Amino acid sequence: MSDIQAIIEKQVKASPVVLFMKGSADFPQCGFSGQVIQILKYLELDFKTANVLESDEMRQGIKDYSNWPTIPQLYVNGEFVGGADIIREMFQAGELQDLLGKNGIEHKAQD
Repeated sequence: MSDIQAIIEKQVKASPVVLFMKGSADFPQCGFSGQVIQILKYLELDFKTANVLESDEMRQGIKDYSNWPTIPQLYVNGEFVGGADIIREMFQAGELQDLLGKNGIEHKAQD
């Protein structure tokens, strides 16, 4: 495992909900990252973020780690869930909330 892969692995496992994104939760630097942040904040989740814009190695490394070509990428309990479109669809269908519940992660119920 490369150094960047080890760093990513550590980040993925450091918190129950981790979002690899462009920018930060307070200042997303792409619309897709912003959409996922809005969903996570709406659900009142405790989550961590990793800004892939901090290094080219991280930006490519997370794509290689998940074998997924786009960013943002959401991980729940160390497992890759998906990117912005998948997260949005799961949220709208209530599947994201179900996944969080099954993983014992506290969140706000959808109104």
